[in-house]
Amino acid sequence: MFLTITTTGTPERPATDLGYLLHKHPEKAQAFSTSYGRAHVLYPEADDQRCTAALLLEVDTVALVRRGKGKGRGGAPDAALAQYVNDRPYAASSLLAVALSAVFSSAMRGVCAARPELPVQARPLRIEVPALPARGGPALVRRLFEPLGWTVTVEPVALDAEFPEWGDSRYVRLELESAELTLAEALRHLYVLLPVLDDAKHYWVAPDEVDKLLRAGEGWLPAHPEQKLITSRYLSRRWSLTREAMERLELVQLAETDDSEVEDIDNAVEADTETEEKPTPLAVQRREAILDALRAAGAARVLDLGCGQGQLVQALLKDPRFTEIVGVDVSVRALTIASRRLKLDRMGERMASRVQLLQGSLAYTDKRLKGYDAAVLSEVIEHLDLPRLPALEYAVFGAARPRTVLVTTPNVEYNVRWESLPAGHVRHGDHRFEWTREEFRAWANSVAERHGYDVEFRPVGPDDPEVGPPTQMAVFELSTATPSTTVRNENRNENRNEKEAKAA
Repeated sequence: MFLTITTTGTPERPATDLGYLLHKHPEKAQAFSTSYGRAHVLYPEADDQRCTAALLLEVDTVALVRRGKGKGRGGAPDAALAQYVNDRPYAASSLLAVALSAVFSSAMRGVCAARPELPVQARPLRIEVPALPARGGPALVRRLFEPLGWTVTVEPVALDAEFPEWGDSRYVRLELESAELTLAEALRHLYVLLPVLDDAKHYWVAPDEVDKLLRAGEGWLPAHPEQKLITSRYLSRRWSLTREAMERLELVQLAETDDSEVEDIDNAVEADTETEEKPTPLAVQRREAILDALRAAGAARVLDLGCGQGQLVQALLKDPRFTEIVGVDVSVRALTIASRRLKLDRMGERMASRVQLLQGSLAYTDKRLKGYDAAVLSEVIEHLDLPRLPALEYAVFGAARPRTVLVTTPNVEYNVRWESLPAGHVRHGDHRFEWTREEFRAWANSVAERHGYDVEFRPVGPDDPEVGPPTQMAVFELSTATPSTTVRNENRNENRNEKEAKAA
């Protein structure tokens, strides 16, 4: 993947000023590590009259697949081969845009501490991209770049030069020339429009992409005639993000028309009018109670059993005392959403080494779950049919046997306090049961007795004097004086289960 930036100069304004702007010395070849390979910056030519900087991105295709978790082009389940055989190492895409931002970040911001007068100077620029995917063809390339002051030379690449009758591919050779732009403006144009033309991104598009788009599009995107297409494609056609970006761009246009600041336009509601404190959602209170209990137990290696979409895993990652976090769920879809929420494809190596997502059923013993300090079953047991609850009980308390187990479940007595919940209904359509405080305590005490744990009970949420808290939590701690008969029974049950599994 290759891109060159060329400028010309005079003895008074030498072309080698490009080295100051890019913060890369023309006499050196430098290499930089990226999430998906290695970026090289070198200067094929550098003198007062002409200077060319080249960015070469070597993509590690295996790392791209491993870190991307199959997302992006070729990520469909029926296109496994396309994850390894594709155009990512060769054609300009969001990978090159990210490399531009990482390697030339100061230049893109228009910062040059050594020569602060240089970033604001327009200079002759020529940019060449040998292989650029262009979904929309040469016509779209011109529609995107020409309104920004570029002279565009775009040449379609044939599918096969020996068989011209096959027609053109979706790739083009692109040359851009301008004498009216600063280098920072040019880099921001490329950062946004390369992935727009490719119409694909190698990473999951999160809400923070709106801020990135508006920062890179400052000064040119609000007035661009293809603003809607650029915004939609850059945000991977996620309509909610596109709508947010378009609304914010409209505010920018209004502010520019009135020669005022955006804050002066967007002032229909005073910042201090919402003085009433909003109640903390029960889900947040539940996570905080779990985190407090885990910290009090001194747990470092934690299992989130039935992790769902990864909210608790995300909260655990924010606290460095939890050194290993494993989320387990039977739903592949839930694990996919959790991976996106955690941004595993963009997570640093140190953070990524602390977290793992596993697919598995809690109704079966799993050797991968042994040896952890603590396990959390947060709003899980009520989703199981009662006849399957003993299987979960043995898998967690009998086979995995973490030192601490936290179990939370709804308190059905509190349901009368929910005005929107019809009488006799459970809180969620998938709940197989909801227990009273007495029923939950009876179950938890029997589990603790059978498996050698001590248990205590804590309220989560407001503790109503009549009906108790909305959520009830049991904190199991492995007893230091586990009866020998219990240990023998556990070993006997585990051996029997292993034999049955082999026989099956």
